[in-house]
Amino acid sequence: MRGVLLVQDIARAQNMNVYLTGGAIRDIISGFPIRDLDFAVQGNPHKLQKELERAGIVVQGEDADLKVLYVLLAGNVRAEISMTRAERYDKPGKPPEVTPATINEDLRRRDFTVNAMALSLNPGSRGLLLDPFNGVADTEAKVIRILHNYAFLEEPSRLIRATRFVSRFHWQLEERTQARYESAKENGYIEYIGKPAIGYEIEQLAHEDDPLHIMAALEKEGWLKVLNPHWTTAKVDKAKLNQLMKTRQQMLDFGYSVDPAPAVMHFLTERLGDKDIAEIQRLIPRRDFVSAWKHVEDDTRELVKKLTGKESATPSRAWQVMESAKPEQLLFLEVTTRNQTVEQKIKNFLGKWRQLKEKLPFPEMAEMRITPQLPEYPKIAQEAFMLLLDGKLRSHTEIVKFLKPYEPPPPPPPPAPPARRGRGAKAAAAAAGAQPPGAHAPATATPGKRGRKPKSEVMAPATPAAQVTAVGGVAPKKGTHPEKLEPVKKAIDKGQTPVKQAAGVKSAAKAPAKKAAVSVKQSTKPVKKVLAKTAAKKAPAKKVAKPAKKVVRKR
Repeated sequence: MRGVLLVQDIARAQNMNVYLTGGAIRDIISGFPIRDLDFAVQGNPHKLQKELERAGIVVQGEDADLKVLYVLLAGNVRAEISMTRAERYDKPGKPPEVTPATINEDLRRRDFTVNAMALSLNPGSRGLLLDPFNGVADTEAKVIRILHNYAFLEEPSRLIRATRFVSRFHWQLEERTQARYESAKENGYIEYIGKPAIGYEIEQLAHEDDPLHIMAALEKEGWLKVLNPHWTTAKVDKAKLNQLMKTRQQMLDFGYSVDPAPAVMHFLTERLGDKDIAEIQRLIPRRDFVSAWKHVEDDTRELVKKLTGKESATPSRAWQVMESAKPEQLLFLEVTTRNQTVEQKIKNFLGKWRQLKEKLPFPEMAEMRITPQLPEYPKIAQEAFMLLLDGKLRSHTEIVKFLKPYEPPPPPPPPAPPARRGRGAKAAAAAAGAQPPGAHAPATATPGKRGRKPKSEVMAPATPAAQVTAVGGVAPKKGTHPEKLEPVKKAIDKGQTPVKQAAGVKSAAKAPAKKAAVSVKQSTKPVKKVLAKTAAKKAPAKKVAKPAKKVVRKR
């Protein structure tokens, strides 16, 4: 997807319409892995070459006649960028006359219906599928169908391609296509095949998931001799090729982006002569691929020297050497090396040492608050893994000792709850400070509430009898004189229990529970009556003078 977006943006910048075409659409619909990408642009793709190289895309080859660029995207993704064109063949096997055309005409000149589909990458129509020849139906039916009756005559390499598709997908040729295929085979159309087409088909063998199976099918049809007269499946190193494909799958499972094609070609041509190998290399259009094939053995020799020298004296150093090497070098070396030391280190790299990596993170790291959120966590994890490889972190004590310098400081304590505000909070604090130890606030008091004071607090008089009632929990009898309550009050103030109860005072313990829990307002009513009667006896009644009548004078 990154490669598609990159090519799309570069083509848009040059005002070119761009489409994703060919096998990528077929593989998306059928569910097979996408092997490569084909782009069709309405314009000359050579104008995009500089921008592609600036974006990091490697241009591996080109075809000036057909206006095609062979590029390598990030992640070893092979791609072709070609001009939308129409083709006209004067004679079988000869290069066609090429003219710029629309996308529909470009789809018409292709080989099979399953490859004659396109997906728009342009604004306003992005995601629009173009399928003028019903390729989706043939893909779902697993059928290979040619577009017209002269397909094999115009381009004989399509005979090889049809055999390759049938072997790879295990599909069948459509009935009419099968008849045309047999007719072309009997009439010897394959003799008109061009050298560029031969080189293209040879390169495709190196990118097959099971190249030996494809070669056997081509040999059975007689097409392998067309690619090279001396090439047979007997000249393939089958044992090393099978081991190579197994190791490749193992590395893919570990997340390595590895391109096995140069090594595959090395084993496919292992027993061919030098002249035949040189001839094959001249025909392949991607020159970077040919260069990697030629130097596959030389690159691994340098890696062998590092793995047998001081640079790989310890397991951790050996890991670093192999981690920094190209995956293709490790892949080829694992199959071809005869050095037991190197072989064992590669096996440990792909197996035993990776199991040690699964022990990370240590449980002690979570206990010591060393988590991935720390900026230095990747460095700590890498250093811990290196020590694990060398056997220096075997016990809990060793792990804690290693992690101690990286332990972050403890988090600060949580902040205190905010203080209460308002007059109610101040009144509650003042009341709490004024009461003696062990005393309880009256049941009617409600600290912390704002507004007017309770009615009981306003009406309760500050008399000795009221204080005795509030503190001692006793209620005076009706008509009790205030002086008789003084001894009880003094005893309560000193913290003592009076021996004799004051005359006319009823104990709160003998009173019923409901009467004992009397509010301040109710408990003060008898006292007010007593005070009122006592004052009435002592003080003589005053005569109230009547107001004088006003004399109204008549004028």
